[in-house]
Amino acid sequence: MGVIDLCNTSSLCMIRSNTCKPSFLIEGNQRKVVAMSSTLPVKQVSEESKQNVSGDYFIRPHLRKLSPYQPILPFEVLSTRLGRKPEDIIKLDANENPYGPPPEVFEALGNMRFPYIYPDPESRRLRAALAEDSGLEAEYILAGCGADELIDLIMRCVLEPGEKILDCPPTFTMYEFDANVNGAGVVKVPRNADFSLNVERIVEAVELEKPKCIFLTSPNNPDGSIISDDVLLKILNLPILVILDEAYVEFSGLESRMKWVKQHENLIVLRTFSKRAGLAGLRVGYGAFPASIIEYIWRAKQPYNVSVAAEVAACAALQNPTYLDNVKDALVKERERLFKLLDKVPFLKPYPSYSNFILCKVTSGLDAKKLKEDLAKMGVMIRHYNNKELGSYVRVSVGKPEHTEALMECLEHIC
Repeated sequence: MGVIDLCNTSSLCMIRSNTCKPSFLIEGNQRKVVAMSSTLPVKQVSEESKQNVSGDYFIRPHLRKLSPYQPILPFEVLSTRLGRKPEDIIKLDANENPYGPPPEVFEALGNMRFPYIYPDPESRRLRAALAEDSGLEAEYILAGCGADELIDLIMRCVLEPGEKILDCPPTFTMYEFDANVNGAGVVKVPRNADFSLNVERIVEAVELEKPKCIFLTSPNNPDGSIISDDVLLKILNLPILVILDEAYVEFSGLESRMKWVKQHENLIVLRTFSKRAGLAGLRVGYGAFPASIIEYIWRAKQPYNVSVAAEVAACAALQNPTYLDNVKDALVKERERLFKLLDKVPFLKPYPSYSNFILCKVTSGLDAKKLKEDLAKMGVMIRHYNNKELGSYVRVSVGKPEHTEALMECLEHIC
């Protein structure tokens, strides 16, 4: 849609009527359009409109049918509902980093000098730090208010209403949610029984349905499986934009594919500070884009999308890579211990994970949702999904060793 400029004096003439209400005469090439102002009192028009129009009339039709995203409840709400102090709740339901950020982050936030000044719209300091951290030049990197903002921003730049994305459930549900918000269709190619990608079906879907882009997660949420280079290259050879979400890549032992965007024009890689650096509450993520795409993402993004606090915290976190590596190692070590313990629980079947969480199938006739609720009553929060694909599964975030002990003690009571 374009913009109609009513300030061009060569094509616009304003005439005053006898009622002192302005009318406009717009002259174009070989045609004239006269827009006369209403003679009805404003009050009368407003009253009649209120009688005939309800507020949802103004909402886009596809959004009226949109189901809201189901987020994880914060400590304060959980505390009230469970009747427990926040510090008495073992929170293993949102894949947060229980160790929190490096001490430099708290110091930097306490010493913020200009919180009353708008942030740098280009996040230059952060992008320079990310370039040093990743080995990819800053001109390929764009920061966002969490990777979630970038997912939505990519869709707004790429998708016309009615165009399609390709989704591979079970996976991160924000892809389908944002597609629905943007009026896009969702083509689903379910994963195999072991949660690996069904590449043959993906190829068929691309040929038949012509989706514009595909969202892939490696390690995948909620099962923790990874995508091999061979599989990713096969998908990159298709005529489709590939958005690879690497929110959990630090726990996989694999190298990020960020540098791949310099060789593949149809690849975008997303990362976040939420898991690795314990900054989930400050909402800061980033993406690596091909040069031919990032130009347009810059044009469309909100100018001040990364707050001063978020940029200060992220830069401070990157100043202490030793802390970040030690926390990662601690969580990976605890993940292996937690898996072995969960594997001994008679009603749970854990799946191997390359992330900071473990997906478990609930067996022996137990109800997965009830299991989640019973643990919540004991002050331990895990994740359950209200959908057909994962109705009989729960996901457990990796915490500190003492969190594992508390979880296992509660599971023994359920036995």
